[in-house]
Amino acid sequence: MQEVESERSLREEVAANRTPTRDVDPLFVNRWSGYAMTGEPVPERDYLPVFEAARWAPSSRNTQPWRFAYADRRDDEWETFVSLPNDWNRQWAENAAVLVVLFSETTDEEGRERSAHSFDAGAAWENLALEATRRGLVAHPMGGFDHDAAKEELGAPDDYDAEAMIAIGDPAPTDTLPEDLRGGDEPNGRKPLDEIVSRGGF
Repeated sequence: MQEVESERSLREEVAANRTPTRDVDPLFVNRWSGYAMTGEPVPERDYLPVFEAARWAPSSRNTQPWRFAYADRRDDEWETFVSLPNDWNRQWAENAAVLVVLFSETTDEEGRERSAHSFDAGAAWENLALEATRRGLVAHPMGGFDHDAAKEELGAPDDYDAEAMIAIGDPAPTDTLPEDLRGGDEPNGRKPLDEIVSRGGF
């Protein structure tokens, strides 16, 4: 059973690579997208709460346009999900406990375009990622997958876009990865604040 994080500090591997410049909750800095996962199943009681966290994300006019389709590695549908990532992503994602496709609804009930559907789905993903981090799980998103096949194989309606895939699992040591992936399996830095925030205009 996963232990939910109670400490209010940076994890060791994060502190070695990241230094926040303002006072923010360590949860935000501790979130990073690792590659190495054990390949073992995770109990539903440990991973279903990440979807509950996603449920509470904000959205334009409270439309909640996201939809998460997933397979546990013990499900019959697992092979369908694991066939969707490209070859590079499959080599690490196949060790996930759960694979997820995040869809967003592009039109409303009257057929009008939802201009914020991707933005809203991104907010739901972030909630999922933070809850996974709090629970000590890896949650790694990927854009490198067959978007069209995801829609077709998973039965998504025409007005849904396949936004991203997400691999969720228990973390494993970096040396369990193929050698060409090991160098990227660590928390990375961020641009300085003054490169992404400007007062009064761009």
